Amino acid sequence: MKNFRLLVFLSIFFCTAAAARALDWQELKGEHFIVYFNPSEQGTPPQGAGIDFAKEVLHKAELYYQRIASDLGYPRYSEFWTWDKRVRIFIYPDHESYIKSTGYPEWSHGMAEYKTKEIVSYSLSETFLDSILPHEMTHLIFRDFVGFKGDIPLWLDEGVAQWEESEKREEIKSKIRELYDKDSLLTVSDIMKLDIRNLKRMDGLHIRPIVTKKGEKGVLFLTSDNLLNTYYIQSVSLVGFLIQKYGSDSFAEFCRSLRDGKPVEQALTSAYPNHIHSLEEFEENWRKYLEEQA
Repeated sequence: MKNFRLLVFLSIFFCTAAAARALDWQELKGEHFIVYFNPSEQGTPPQGAGIDFAKEVLHKAELYYQRIASDLGYPRYSEFWTWDKRVRIFIYPDHESYIKSTGYPEWSHGMAEYKTKEIVSYSLSETFLDSILPHEMTHLIFRDFVGFKGDIPLWLDEGVAQWEESEKREEIKSKIRELYDKDSLLTVSDIMKLDIRNLKRMDGLHIRPIVTKKGEKGVLFLTSDNLLNTYYIQSVSLVGFLIQKYGSDSFAEFCRSLRDGKPVEQALTSAYPNHIHSLEEFEENWRKYLEEQA
């Protein structure tokens, strides 16, 4: 499989964005967001690239807010993310100042902090507007919905965020089909147990159990990089399957069940009583869905 890195680098680290407040920021306020930018650091006046990019960020954020809430069946309520509850978006002048001020890894291009409701990136980042912004916003909306007390699997948290990068959906469908055709899918039970945040070395070799299209058991040998890519591609595919096959309302019920403390399997059977009665049936229906999409 051609190397296909989704936004793996975004959310497997949940760092604080407190360092973002170190600069002398200017701000733009919208209904649900406040965008902070620092045009003086770019050597441009307030009407230059800094404020132009900040305006585009604010415009996109408000559009994404409506779409994400609708897609997830999120029950929007009065004053959600408004007034003093608005999400703060910090835009550094460039990648160098972003890394230096936040202490994030060199490969990072954006992060979100759940507890403070902050998103951090840098001006004119090629991936920010179409990928990082909707991705990190989805994390925040999703966590506002399900909270932190329930048994929320990592694949679901990441899959939801990847799904809202809508421009990548067709590419993801192509990649998941490629994995399916090559009998290179991880099992759902394996995905449930995997915590890819614990991958310390990127030069490791991983042996994972699989089930072929014929129902035969086997094993898959993956580098750390391929394991990450496979995990993320499957995560977003599973989320897309639940939303597109059964609708946003049922997906919202699934999330509510997790929020209320039900284990994943029980939450699935509660939200999809006519379709899913076990993790095995969840995987079976998902594989049938992939076959139908061919």
